[in-house]
Amino acid sequence: MSAFFFCEDDASKSLYLSAVKKSAEAAVSSLSGPKAYEGPSPVDLGKQISSINMLPEKGLGFDSMLDELKKSVLPNFLRTASKSYMAHLHSPALLESIAAELFIGTFNQSMDSWDQSPVATETEVAVVKFLCSLYGYGEKSDGCFTSGGSQSNLTALLLARDFFCNVRLGHDVKKKGLPESYSKFRIYTSEISHFSMEKSAHLLGLGYDAVVKVPVDENQKMDLGALRSLIEDDKKSGLLPFCVVATVGTTDFGSIDDVSSLRSLADEFGLWLHADAAYGSALVMSEKYRGRMGNLSLCDSITVDFHKMFLLSISCSCVLVKDGSTFSPLELHADYLNREEDEEDGYTNLVGKSIQTTRRFDALKVMATFISLGKDGYSNLIDTCVENAGYVYSRLVARDEFECLLKPEISSVVFRVIPRDSSDSDELNRKIRRKLMHEKGIVIGQTVFKGKVNLKFTLLNPRLTHESLDSLLDEIAGLNSL
Repeated sequence: MSAFFFCEDDASKSLYLSAVKKSAEAAVSSLSGPKAYEGPSPVDLGKQISSINMLPEKGLGFDSMLDELKKSVLPNFLRTASKSYMAHLHSPALLESIAAELFIGTFNQSMDSWDQSPVATETEVAVVKFLCSLYGYGEKSDGCFTSGGSQSNLTALLLARDFFCNVRLGHDVKKKGLPESYSKFRIYTSEISHFSMEKSAHLLGLGYDAVVKVPVDENQKMDLGALRSLIEDDKKSGLLPFCVVATVGTTDFGSIDDVSSLRSLADEFGLWLHADAAYGSALVMSEKYRGRMGNLSLCDSITVDFHKMFLLSISCSCVLVKDGSTFSPLELHADYLNREEDEEDGYTNLVGKSIQTTRRFDALKVMATFISLGKDGYSNLIDTCVENAGYVYSRLVARDEFECLLKPEISSVVFRVIPRDSSDSDELNRKIRRKLMHEKGIVIGQTVFKGKVNLKFTLLNPRLTHESLDSLLDEIAGLNSL
């Protein structure tokens, strides 16, 4: 049976090396051109994949399986490292991160208990401690890796809810469930914040109505005057505000809420301040632009995504908290897993800080990449992305065929093509995005801004140059007559 696994015997090691080598060669051979997507339409691709016999009566073996993947799957992957891909907060993966993925998959650690992940546990503890210091947190801080920004935000809002119930209401949600007043709880966040705010409120038993969407100003930042009025009105109505969320890099615009002013408001009304910095947190690596991020150490919790602007492979996120004791709602001891006597003897079981039980060793990707690139390497990557966005903006506002109403703060640029004739501008921009994807292999984003369909560049690829961006704008301008 050892032929199926990576084991200590020589035959197993040889098979492992062969499998990894063949897989790497297959990946390399599938990458032949610069296009981000070369596959068929959704309908045709669905038919192609559904025609595969997923469970043959007799296994075909590794080589035949790989042949099937080379035919049906590998050619149709989206190439996130392509200079023609810029649709979403979905980055190319640095090679250090890919190498770490090999180790993560090979050794298959589970991050819930020390005896399932000895060095992985100690590595995550050390990485979290470093990240806390990187964002200005003190000795009492702590954190936990998660599957992504949505889970990080969910964790933070759960901790905020339970902190409010314990400290303000004297009610233990962990033991007794939600208090009778739960329907009065309110979370305040930008009207263009991530949809995980509503999803989290649902999962926490509070419902979408608990999320108060605060209007934004002309720069797409939360309107502080409107926020104050909403909180005051809700308190007068007998509602229970407990949390405000600063978005540090909105999904579409990369706009950054004023963390310092939000801290003052949160203190005035006794609210937990969470920073959803899934996007903008990477600015901490830039010597030039980190000031745009604001002082995240003012927040009670921070969401950091590494599979966005940090350029690591999916999935890799973490939630950091200023006071590690606020993780206590997630603690629960089981005799078969995280025994109290083990923890008293110095064995760290990370399950007590996580919504998940089984969890990947994603902290290895952060450690490996940080060590390899260093401050200077990361700063260069981040600066390039930010400056590419600034360059594109300058070119868009200089050309009559485009409209671009908002100067980028990070690396997202929202714009639209203005029709040469009287044709419908929304329909033109929709058609341009589809044509670019299916005929040119160029994948860009689409959103709505000020009631109109806009196109979007999310510039997370530092391989992009000013020349390649100019060529892309020319390509888009050439589709004006669709």
